[in-house]
Amino acid sequence: MNHRTSHFLLRHKAWLIATFQAGLIVCSLTTAWLLRFDFTLPQRRMLLYSLPVLVLIRLAAMNYFGLLRGWWKYVGIRDGIDILQAVGTGSVVFFLAMRYGLRAYAFPRSIYLLEPLLTAGLLGGVRILSRLLAESVRDNLSTCKRVMLIGAGAAAQAILREIHRPGSGYVAVGCLDDDGSKLDIRIDRVRVLGSVDQLPNLLRSTPADEVLIAIPSATGAQMCRFVEICTRAKISFHTVPALKDIIRGEVKVAQLREVSLEDLLGRDPVQIDLEAVSRHLGDKSVMVTGAAGSIGSELCRQILLHGPRKLVCVDQNETGMFYLQQELRRRTLDAQLVCCVADVGDAEGMRACFSHHRIDHTFHAAAYKHVPVMEENVAEAIRNNVFALESLLNVAEGQGCQSFVLISSDKAVNPTSVMGSSKRIGELMLAGRPKKNMRCVSVRFGNVLGSSGSVVPILQRQLDEGGPLTITHPEICRFFMTAQEAVSLVLEAFTIGCDGDILVLEMGKPIKIVDLARTLIRLSGKPADAVDIEFTGLRAGEKLEEELHYHHETILPTSLDKVKRINGATPDWRELCGHLRELRATLHLDGARPIRAKIQEMVPEYRCPSDLALDAPLPRDRDELFKSACAQD
Repeated sequence: MNHRTSHFLLRHKAWLIATFQAGLIVCSLTTAWLLRFDFTLPQRRMLLYSLPVLVLIRLAAMNYFGLLRGWWKYVGIRDGIDILQAVGTGSVVFFLAMRYGLRAYAFPRSIYLLEPLLTAGLLGGVRILSRLLAESVRDNLSTCKRVMLIGAGAAAQAILREIHRPGSGYVAVGCLDDDGSKLDIRIDRVRVLGSVDQLPNLLRSTPADEVLIAIPSATGAQMCRFVEICTRAKISFHTVPALKDIIRGEVKVAQLREVSLEDLLGRDPVQIDLEAVSRHLGDKSVMVTGAAGSIGSELCRQILLHGPRKLVCVDQNETGMFYLQQELRRRTLDAQLVCCVADVGDAEGMRACFSHHRIDHTFHAAAYKHVPVMEENVAEAIRNNVFALESLLNVAEGQGCQSFVLISSDKAVNPTSVMGSSKRIGELMLAGRPKKNMRCVSVRFGNVLGSSGSVVPILQRQLDEGGPLTITHPEICRFFMTAQEAVSLVLEAFTIGCDGDILVLEMGKPIKIVDLARTLIRLSGKPADAVDIEFTGLRAGEKLEEELHYHHETILPTSLDKVKRINGATPDWRELCGHLRELRATLHLDGARPIRAKIQEMVPEYRCPSDLALDAPLPRDRDELFKSACAQD
């Protein structure tokens, strides 16, 4: 077929389809007449007289029910219902037109029944034949991927409907399900072959190129099992979108995604009841510092769901604030959104902000967090993470803020870095402050999957570039959680935390970074040995394992199973203030060594892995040095 012919057919497709179906109607009426009169054609004048009337009525009814389209390769149950409705409606109108409009009383009454039966059969038959031909042609294409589905429920049925559409690029060869009662049943003509554990053996008899995990509600433990089985079977795998997309009927084969690392936490995501949060945040003015960051931005998103009167976002990152503002404006309902590009350490500027917006609650997520960078910028780490926090606490309390929540880190426990030590000092500051009108709570959690600058996006970028993947140590491991979990914990801490509390989330077992890297390689569809993994050695301030609490701290339950309260010794406030004055004084001295020495005095558990000989004598007596510095300050 040349280009001109093809263009003509496309341009006049609707007319061609209508003409073809008109021919089917003529065949139906003629065949019904032959059947009624023993394959003879008496009363031919009546037959010819009624033909145009029937065709016009039938085509009008079919057009009303959308049956003049030619995409018959997508035919389904809905099309069959439309055919029955169109034929039924047309038959009633034809009967009324012939009997009472044209007064054709001689028209054989049996034809009124025979003809619609034949017409419905022909209209449905040609559509089914069209789909079968399209699918037989598609199934023979060598370019189609042969896929096996894990799951035989609603999600699998939705995926199979999409797969069976011509042009999907997939051919389903079978389903797997652990429900034994489903064995050998057919889901949209695809048989359930066995259980998920049988996948490696079934692939020998029923080869497949890929596995589609069609269980969007699977728990983390189940996802780990599916991934392990697929890995053992040496076959690539993807999973379907979220269950809400299945319910809405929005699933498309093109939306199949690789198994998310969030599915592979090794535990079920923590589900936290946030109803109490709405009672606390509703119609309140809320401030989030560090709002453009990974945790800060997620805090803003979730806080907006709880009906605050005003949300004040504060960050120094102007570009980040621009994009956050654009996103949050699409989400805001009744809340007033305010975006402030400001330094939280600027006491006068923050005092004006608190006073103008009448802040009721503050979530403090503004801090330097990258351990190796802060090891080279010790003074700035302390200035921002400790003294900007101290300034903000004083401003918030002076302006009548009701509660203050500090985002802390598991790196604050037995810290080996300046960043971790600064977080620990922040915890001590909130725990030791004299009890006044502002409730202070610290929240301690582990690494957030996919946050900016974290290990996961770094490994993903290295993998996209072809490797190698760089890891500091083969035994290094971390606690991981999703951003949604982390923020849910922060919001729950805000509601259940008492003044001075440190709350921590149970995050299961720590995950080895090397295992995370190997999982990423598998998810990319590459063999485990296709991408090199290089070990570069621990960086400054980095330790092999993180901890969630000190040995001298007591773990107490809260009203939530997964959230624990840390009970430790409360620092003496006057003594802590004296240490803070001396720490501030060291910022004006040359080098980081005096700062590290003072940190170690304030946080005795602090150990610097780079062995800076902090225990060696300083150039002069330590006490004299601090006193001299304080005098200069």
